[in-house]
Formats: sequence, structure tokens, C-alpha cells
Amino acid sequence: MSIKILNNDEKKWFLETKNTVYVIGVDEDKNLQHLYWGEKLPYTSDYPGVLLLKESPFDNFEQIIKEEFSPWGGIRYKEPGLKVIYEDQVRDLILKYKTYKLIDSDKCKTLIIYLIDSAYNLEVELNYRLIEEYDLIERWVNIKNKGSQSVQIKQILSAQWHLPDIQNYRLSYLYGRWAGETKLSRIELGYGKKVLESRRGITSHQFNPWFAVDNGQADEDIGKVYYGILGWSGNWKIVFEKDSYGRLQIGGGINDFDFSWQLKPNECFVTPKFVAGHTTNGFGDASRKLHHYQLDYILPGNANHKIRPVLYNSWEATSFNVNEEGQKKLAEKAASLGVELFVLDDGWFGERNDDTAGLGDWYVNKKKFPHDLTSLISYVNELGMDFGLWVEPEMVNKNSKLYNLHPDWVYHFPNRPRSESRNQFVLNLAKKEVVEYIYDFINTLLGTYNIKFIKWDMNRPFSEPGWSEASKFQQQEIWVCHVQGLYQILDRLRRKYPEVIFESCSGGGGRIDLGILQRTDQVWVSDNTDAFDRLKIQEGFSYAYAPKIMMSWVTDSPNWLNQRKLSLEYRFNVAMMGGLGIGGNLNNWSKNEIKLAKEKVIQYKKIREIIQHGDQYRLLPSWKGNLIAVEYVNKNKDKAVLFVFLHSQQFGEKLPPIKLNGLISDFLYQYQDDNKKIILSGKALKEIGLKVNLKGDFDSKLIILEKQNKRND
Repeated sequence: MSIKILNNDEKKWFLETKNTVYVIGVDEDKNLQHLYWGEKLPYTSDYPGVLLLKESPFDNFEQIIKEEFSPWGGIRYKEPGLKVIYEDQVRDLILKYKTYKLIDSDKCKTLIIYLIDSAYNLEVELNYRLIEEYDLIERWVNIKNKGSQSVQIKQILSAQWHLPDIQNYRLSYLYGRWAGETKLSRIELGYGKKVLESRRGITSHQFNPWFAVDNGQADEDIGKVYYGILGWSGNWKIVFEKDSYGRLQIGGGINDFDFSWQLKPNECFVTPKFVAGHTTNGFGDASRKLHHYQLDYILPGNANHKIRPVLYNSWEATSFNVNEEGQKKLAEKAASLGVELFVLDDGWFGERNDDTAGLGDWYVNKKKFPHDLTSLISYVNELGMDFGLWVEPEMVNKNSKLYNLHPDWVYHFPNRPRSESRNQFVLNLAKKEVVEYIYDFINTLLGTYNIKFIKWDMNRPFSEPGWSEASKFQQQEIWVCHVQGLYQILDRLRRKYPEVIFESCSGGGGRIDLGILQRTDQVWVSDNTDAFDRLKIQEGFSYAYAPKIMMSWVTDSPNWLNQRKLSLEYRFNVAMMGGLGIGGNLNNWSKNEIKLAKEKVIQYKKIREIIQHGDQYRLLPSWKGNLIAVEYVNKNKDKAVLFVFLHSQQFGEKLPPIKLNGLISDFLYQYQDDNKKIILSGKALKEIGLKVNLKGDFDSKLIILEKQNKRND
């Protein structure tokens, strides 16, 4: 596992991970060409060489080769990796190979290839960081203006990936909307372009920056899959372009829509990371590699391997009608269930009695909390729980003190109305004073009170993205500046308060990506807490993100969104497949429900290490039929957890046995089925499976398997 360089007739780089290799070469005209990406071959001479200069009647050389990072210039017509305008209005970009550098750190190896437009002294660094054990490559671009005049960047992607030539390309991606996020879609890629993107200022509910491509034959366990995920929390795009020769190029990064960036002399611009990998073991292996990569390399290092606590959130119980006495009563009941973190949601601040007022005024409402938050927090701590708080820092209501003082702090255009959505405006985080205001109020909260958890919400997308004080060159920079301001605030807070857990929320799953996950510990996947709907949302989420990152609540039945009635055990079983939260109105729960909830919390605490840090297997995905089965196996493979859900039963049909995965063939595993202990080998559980007794509509079962030293029969 290394980065090998050949310096004979042609320069080649071989980027080797555990099972794959990625090969780049330089041709005689100093063009950087992509040569190979896939399984390792026995000899370096097995890999393709660079294409040589040649003419074609209607497609020139640059159209025929697979350029590793293509500029917009010359005779090129594909989606470019970089497009600029120079001060003299030249819009043509010529990038030629200059040199390279290797960085060999303790954890990862990095290759940097330098390209240059020598006429204007514009240097482009292509960065490749190998995550060897997970067969992943992180890529990003750093542009340096070494010239004497400014350069306008009009488009810049983080990476362009070239897939091997195959007959059919099938694209898997995640789509949705509010209350229906991260649903899986699969389509065949025809000739031309398919674009996934967000233009909303946030990652969005509609699409998530993850993809997987196969030949249409791969499944969970078998088949070649190329997959990738982008780390950016603002406007993004991923472009899939199948050319007339049947070749597929995938480019992704910051969205060029309404974007421009003035790169002044001696300044640089760094793109977000675009991570991609290859596996021959299907979509399941791709997901597990992304999951462990996120745990080991993405989540904040001080907490990435800490167990997520069981939390209670008061929102669905009380909405805006919060007060000290009512929250204390809920806290008592939550503590009795075994909850470890009590979260006070919206309504605690300013004149916040509904969603028309208060955002921006981050002081405690003394009518609701006459003893400040100190009394409630002390009470929660005495009950043995940590305390958490909801905030929505990037927003302001028109009916607030902050907006009356600083109406210029929101995005707006002169001579145009300011569009309200959810009765609120978006604060302009391109402004330094706004960034400081947000940092200061959260810093004050965390410094004043014993707060161990912040739920950071962001409940509307952008509109009228104007910045009246900025120059004409900066106007279209706001999309990037906002994200940079957000990251700056979170980075500062995490350095100062490393023990605080941060949760990203954006009207549910509107801001989930690797960029925000480098700064937060977990995400709120959807405002839809109906357990049956959640199965599909959580399944789609699992293709791209680790279970530990996913918060899921047990809420009341019938569900507020669709009035579906589900048993408490079913609701718990769904919520226990990630980070467990409880959000129902405990004041209305019966004694039997309280008793069952206590038992399920105890059960979850016994298995959460497996769920949060183990390997996840989608044994029976939702699109396969009436039965859903998901398994989690710990690192040592001596424990496993199986969740099975039946939608409905018809005609008295018996359910098929569930065939497990990830177990050691000659290990013996014991599990309990209807009070009967059963011991089977790992191979038997994989080849024959285990039977589950589910009946009726919306039935579920949780089965725990543990290794046994010997058979007792």
C-alpha cells in the first residue's frame, strides 16, 4: 500500500489502497491523464499508458483523452473542472503539468500534483489523500494566484472521476423532500448529463451529495461499485456525463450557479473534499467502508468513538409552550426511563410563543423560566442527566429585537421584497459582525450554563442572496462565505468546548454532508418520526452515512404527520437502529408503556456499542418486499443484533428464514426465540438462516446473538 512513481518514458503515479489502485500519467504535451481505477493488477506494466497526440475529424485530442482535471479552454466541450476569467478578459485556461510532492504522514499518504497556467502564473494543486484500509481517496483542489492581477473563478470542482468503460451505467442516489428525505433511487445513465445539485444554500432535503455507480448487476454483497460523497454544506453539484464514446465522467464540488469568486494576488481558494472508492463486494461493502471512514476520519476526533447517550427532547410534548415546571416534570419521567440527556427545544428564549417572533433574541424568557435556566439545569443534573438546548443561530424573525436593530444583517436585494419563509429571514454569515454575534451568544450560553448538548437547527433555505455593502466582485461569493462562516463558528466552539455534543438539524435532514459532520457529532435525519416511514428514510441514509450519526426518536401514536398507529415496541425497535432518542409526551404514557420503555432503554444500552460502532448489513431492504431485516455485527464478530419488521401478512403465508451476514462460520451463536434458546453455527445462520415469528400488520422483532464457547445440547 503506497504511492508508486514511474519515471521512465512517461511519468505515472500508482495510488494503492488495500485492494485498489488509481493510476495517473503525464503525456508528452504535459497533459495529466487518468489511466486506471479498480482492482490491483499483478504488474505495473499491466496498466494502460497515456494516449498519444492524434487528430480526429471532429473531436480533438482533449476531447478523446480522460483528463484528470480539465480546464475550460481550447477545444473542449465537457463539464470543466475549472473555469476562470483573467483581468484582461481572457476566459481561456491552459493547465500543464509542473511538478509533484509526496506527503507521508503516520496515518495517510498524500500526493499533490501541480498544474500551472504559466501565462498568468495561476497554479492548481490537485490533492489525493489515501484512506488505505477503506479503499477510499479524498480529493480536493487548491488554486493559488501567483500573478499580479485578480482572477475570477467561475467554476471549480473538487474532483473529476473517470469510470472504466462498461456497456451500461446504473446510478444510485438519494432524493426526497421535507418529511421524506434520503430515499433511494436507481436509474440507467444514458448519453448526456445527469445533474444532482442544491441551489438552496444548504445541502437540501431534495438531494444528498452521495452517489454509487455499477453496471446494473451489483447487489448488496456482489458486484463492482464505484461510489463517492462530497463534503460541503452549501450549494453543491455532482455531474454525471456519459459522452458519445460511452465513457462516464463524474465531477463534483461547489455549485457554479450564481457563483463567482475573486482570487486576488497571493490568495488561494481551497475546495471541499470529494471522497470516492471502489469495491467488488456490492453496495453493502461500500456503505460499511463509508461508515467506518466517517467514524475514524470525519467525526470530531474528541468524540468520534464515544457512545451516543439516550436523549429525551421536549418538542413534540410541549411545542412552544415550555416553562420551568413543565420541563421538570418531563425530566423526572425521562430520568425514570434511563434517559441520559434531557434537551429543551424551541420556545425558551426572547418573546418566543410561536414561530413568528423571537429568533435572534437569545436571552432566557423570564416569564417561562423565572429562575433563569440554572434551576432547570441543576434539577436535570440532580436526576442524573446532562442538559441540552435547541438553537437556530442563522435565522431571525422580523418580530425580534435583533431585526429591529440590524435589518441589514439579512440577505436582501435593494428595491426587492424580502421573502419570508416560516416567518423568518436568513442572517448574512458573510458579514464578520454576524459571525461574531452568533459565536458570542452561543459562547455565553455554554460559558454560563452547564450545557452538554446543542441542537443547531436551520429551518429555511436562502432567498434574495444580496449583500448590499459588498463590492460587485463579492456579491456571488455569499454562497461560499456563509458556509465558511458557519464552519468558523463551529470550529471555534468545538475547540473551546470539546465535551459538548453538537447535532446538525435543518428542518429535519436538510443539512447532512461530510462538511457539517466534521464539526458535529450527529444529525437529525427527518422531522418525520413515524416509525414505518422512518424505515425507508433510515435505509436510504445508511447507504451514505453511519448509524451512529443518525438520531431517531420514539414519539407518540398515532403519529402527528400521518395518524398511523404503531405499537410502542415497534417504534422503539426502529429508533434503536441508530442513536436512540425519545420525543413523546411522557405525561400521557400509561404505566405499561413506561414499563416497556424502561426495558427497551436497558436493552438498547446493552447493544448500542454494536449498533454505533459495528458493521451494518441490509439483509432485506425495503424495496425487496414486505419484510425488512437489518443486522449489526461487532468488530470481534462475537455479537450481533438483528432487527426484523413485517409490514403486513396476507393469506397466512409463512415468512422465509432470515439469512445473516458478517458472522464467523465456525463460531456458535446463541439467540432467544419466544423464550427458547437456540444455538447455531455462523455458517448455518448464513446459509440456512433463522426463523422469525411475525404476524399481522406492523409487527417487529429484535434478536440478539452472542458467541458460545460450546454447544449445550
